[in-house]
Amino acid sequence: MSTTPPVLAAELAQAWADIQRYHSELPDLAAPESLIGESSSACGAELSFERLLHEAVHGIAAARGVRDTSRAGRYHNRRFLAIAEELGLDHPEEPHPSSGFSLVTLNAEARRRYRPTIERLQRALKAHTVATAADTKRSFRGPAARHGSSGGGVRVKAVCDCGRNVRVVPSVLAQAPIVCGGCGKPFRIPEGAEVVAAAG
Repeated sequence: MSTTPPVLAAELAQAWADIQRYHSELPDLAAPESLIGESSSACGAELSFERLLHEAVHGIAAARGVRDTSRAGRYHNRRFLAIAEELGLDHPEEPHPSSGFSLVTLNAEARRRYRPTIERLQRALKAHTVATAADTKRSFRGPAARHGSSGGGVRVKAVCDCGRNVRVVPSVLAQAPIVCGGCGKPFRIPEGAEVVAAAG
């Protein structure tokens, strides 16, 4: 099996499509490869199906126009939890003081429903980790990779029609449009956008 990021991105896109079969209002995943290197303490640093389902909660919240986080996206509120429960995620304890209900886990029904998807994605993630382990030892990973708990992540350049641009973590842009103050149009991530490590 090839373990290049595009192949893992395809597996992530397929897992996302599996979620869409049960939740048709979930928007398409515009840039699955952006999740591969992204680290966020609020949404979970480790990429897994559970993390993907967490991101799907944000996608549905954005589609419904629901503000599901505060404190720059770190605190996940009860509106996030309500949608998470619809998707098969539970939060059995009280909210965390700084991240709220972000630490959701798959319930038994969701684990059964998505079992083939989970197994396929786990194989792809394991193969990708093995294939990239040697490169990780030799290459500079940047401050976001060294300090994942800071809430940094992989950022891409988002542009608007008037030519202005900003660097943004794709999952943040997926939550709700970021509107340009110059022309009033939303920033978007162009095809093949350059990826940069965020400062911690």
